[in-house]
Amino acid sequence: MRIALVHELLTMKGGAERVLRTLGDIFPDAPIYTLLYNRDTFDHWFPKDRIHTPRYPAPYNLLPAPYRYNHHFYLSQFPYAVEQWDFSAFDLVISSSSAFVHGIITNSQPKHLCYVHSPARYLWDRTHDVLEQRKKGVFGTAKYAYASRLFHKLRLWDAESADRPDKLLAASREVQTRIKKYWRRESDVVHPPMDDFWLQQNPTTHNLIPRTYYLIVSTLVPYKRIEIAIEACNQRELPLKIAGTGPHRKHLQHLAGPTIELLGQKTDEELRELYMHAIATLFPGEEDFGLVPLESMACGTPVIAYKGGGVLETVVEGQTGTFFEESTAESLAKTLQEFSPLTVDPETCRARALEFSREQFEQNIRSAIASL
Repeated sequence: MRIALVHELLTMKGGAERVLRTLGDIFPDAPIYTLLYNRDTFDHWFPKDRIHTPRYPAPYNLLPAPYRYNHHFYLSQFPYAVEQWDFSAFDLVISSSSAFVHGIITNSQPKHLCYVHSPARYLWDRTHDVLEQRKKGVFGTAKYAYASRLFHKLRLWDAESADRPDKLLAASREVQTRIKKYWRRESDVVHPPMDDFWLQQNPTTHNLIPRTYYLIVSTLVPYKRIEIAIEACNQRELPLKIAGTGPHRKHLQHLAGPTIELLGQKTDEELRELYMHAIATLFPGEEDFGLVPLESMACGTPVIAYKGGGVLETVVEGQTGTFFEESTAESLAKTLQEFSPLTVDPETCRARALEFSREQFEQNIRSAIASL
């Protein structure tokens, strides 16, 4: 079959981009269509000759480097951009959507299989929180008014275009619920895959190495709620290492006390060592699914997570980690005080991660394709 892959944005690495990387490996000859592409970040995953991006009109095509990959500047253009792609030369299009690319036009020729990371959260369940953020600053009133009108238009387009894919796959039961609620469509759950890399080294060989710090691996953006973990570790003077980059870094650095270290971007090899030497990996945000807990468990390290979202489908209470009940620093601090890593077996963590293998993911994707 002639297959094309479509993905929202290739500007920052996260769980959705790792799913695309797996799809790209499964279908190595498939070109990749995306709304924005940062070659410096993704060239070693997806070479430029495999990428297709829209041509944006002025002034969008004239944005200077600091703003060129900031998707906020393009929001009003994205619906038009995805509708301009012509996929008539293909037999199948697989989209990886978290906001817009479910809206490509194929008319079932070719078939369109859409893997949904989530309906756009800033248009639906998080829209009021996002709009409140727009009120801040000197031009807050104007930004709020503009965003309110824009989000209304995008919400109408989002709901209307949700009928376009021939089949929907949801990244988790949490996402499946949102698809039903906002789009009124049925979907099948296919969990994102673990990269085989994380399962190459047995964590039991590291059991004698001291575990001396807590760890966060995340893009540094507000909805990840990393400030909760920083505040909790500040209160208890616990060592915390934070691996990742993002626009929220300066703010988090300002909050961090003397026991907290922001490490910046790390390679997978470096992250594996960080996981293996950590007491536990903290996961303070509410995610659609979350690959970081699986990576941590594959390295034999338990997870302490907020009790909500897709992590409820991966972490097993008392066996591979534990949960804190409220999305507050106080609730997390209390859980950190009570948690004992000695009660968690690294092999149990690893066995749980194996249930989300790439092999199982590929089997589910090919089964979904066959059903079309």
